[in-house]
Amino acid sequence: MSWISYFEVMIYFALAVSVSVSADSLEDIKHVVLFMQENRAFDHYFGTMAGVRGFADPNVQVNPDGRTTFQQPVTKQQTNKADQLTPWYINYLGGEWPEATQCMGAGDWGWEHMHAAYNGGLTNQWAATNTPYSIGFFKRSDIPVHFDIAEGWTVGDMYQESVLGSTDPNRIIWMSGTVNNPGTPNNPDGDGNMILDNNASPGCEKPHLNCYPFTWKTMPEYWTDAGVSWQVYQEVDNFQDNMLAYFTQYQKAGKDSPLTKHGKAYLGLQQFYNDAANGTLPEISYIVGPAELSEHYPYLPSDGAWLQKKVVDAVTSSPLYNETVLIISYDEVGGYADHVTPYTAPKDTPGEWIHDPYGMVGNTPVGPGFRLPFSIISPWTRGGHVFTEHADHNSQNLFIEEWLTAHGHQNIRSKEMPPWRREHMSNLLKAFDFDHVSPPFPSS
Repeated sequence: MSWISYFEVMIYFALAVSVSVSADSLEDIKHVVLFMQENRAFDHYFGTMAGVRGFADPNVQVNPDGRTTFQQPVTKQQTNKADQLTPWYINYLGGEWPEATQCMGAGDWGWEHMHAAYNGGLTNQWAATNTPYSIGFFKRSDIPVHFDIAEGWTVGDMYQESVLGSTDPNRIIWMSGTVNNPGTPNNPDGDGNMILDNNASPGCEKPHLNCYPFTWKTMPEYWTDAGVSWQVYQEVDNFQDNMLAYFTQYQKAGKDSPLTKHGKAYLGLQQFYNDAANGTLPEISYIVGPAELSEHYPYLPSDGAWLQKKVVDAVTSSPLYNETVLIISYDEVGGYADHVTPYTAPKDTPGEWIHDPYGMVGNTPVGPGFRLPFSIISPWTRGGHVFTEHADHNSQNLFIEEWLTAHGHQNIRSKEMPPWRREHMSNLLKAFDFDHVSPPFPSS
């Protein structure tokens, strides 16, 4: 089956199971599935997509030197043939390159390299401080399933990583609402411990920095307290991407604790497929896939596409599709470039700006960082829409808060989430069209 025919079949069955949808509020949603992949930037995947803020951006930032953020300076050590590099198609040579570049890396993606690329808001050091491969991009022909999903439902083109940094802090915000940096509600005076990089190990890397394990309250604990059902579906080889395992309360939980049964059990993704098919999904599901399907370099986007197809098929073929939302996101950019300077809080906003504990960039925003691929799959987000509100990983948490509130739940608002994020990051509600009945099932 070709990718094009797969897309046609996928939409056909989504229409088939959604014929009766006439929802007009959040109350009609009964299940939310959160699926996060690894290490890809928006421009890197979707810069050539029509209708989004990509390489045809008419409002591209122009820096004081007259260059746009598409014109990335290079050093003489990198080349003597040019002084700048623009985004380039990775597979321009054709031949066997489309297969070879699937496992290509961009460079580094840690706190220091991402803040170097950000360069105080100039966003002009991707190639110079990382690698020229950072600004290479794919086209539809290279990642057709990703395009099909994004264009078949709703793609967000201003969804940002939560931290200008690597996997762990971004996934920790996804699952807990914060990295506990100074000025946040749980660490107002900076006496607590924060996580900014993938260097978490027993104890602290520096005073109050990357101190493992973590101790603050996570999102699933709020859901448990409210009587909301949830489950992490993960493989044994989960790339250490289930951040709940990094928290003391999960490590110390007994075998019969909901934190253990729902947060640490290795049920496998086949159990998710079974539960979707049988109509027995919990209210909230996390999907943490195996490393080789994560799309993290050197793992292949094409292999990640196989997993995305499996998950989307499971949801759209489920008897629960009429009442289910699937959100597909990525944790961080993985060193790949994006041309849009991150939307961050004003300088010195409490809980958003800190003094760089690594001593490299002085006073700096923690985030939000660069844009990521982001799609929402549901009966209310079909039709190739582009969602443009500023969002980050906490937007998924904000959406769930609004959704659970609509169902009458109380005390499910994270007390750990930084106030600026709560006020300025989208709750995703405007991505949904609850006002129109789904089109009828096609007659032929």
